[in-house]
Amino acid sequence: MSERVIFHTANPEAVQAMLAISNYVANCSIEHSLAELVKIRASQINGCANCLHMHTADARKAGETEARIYLLSAWRESLLYTPRERAALAWTESLTLIAQSHAPDEDYQALQAAFTPKEQVDLTVLINVINSWNRLAVGFRTVHPSDRKGAALKVA
Repeated sequence: MSERVIFHTANPEAVQAMLAISNYVANCSIEHSLAELVKIRASQINGCANCLHMHTADARKAGETEARIYLLSAWRESLLYTPRERAALAWTESLTLIAQSHAPDEDYQALQAAFTPKEQVDLTVLINVINSWNRLAVGFRTVHPSDRKGAALKVA
């Protein structure tokens, strides 16, 4: 795999716009620990190695356990996640896979039960932002930091 475009240098203005909305999300009503789980889950679905690297590291720094990170792709089968986290993860999957899911009423009802209207909007914006970053990174084949190091070692 080779990087197609280094998007942050190719169009800094567009990246600044993305960073502005990312800054809003970083300070919104959704708790940081939950935000990181959402970012990881969307990135798993989208196959974004770069974002997975970043957000699993961020989650660990924020105190997330290895078990919860490892089991995140199978959260429905685990008792390690709270009802609020489960509602957020279901909503994340619904919106990330919206062409297939069409954001079903069942997922929205779980969201309503666990989140205020403001939090529902904040969570939805958060999900949209991570999906946008995933699409930039995957679309332009952003090289994962470990891949970059590994490629440098092979050349040396």
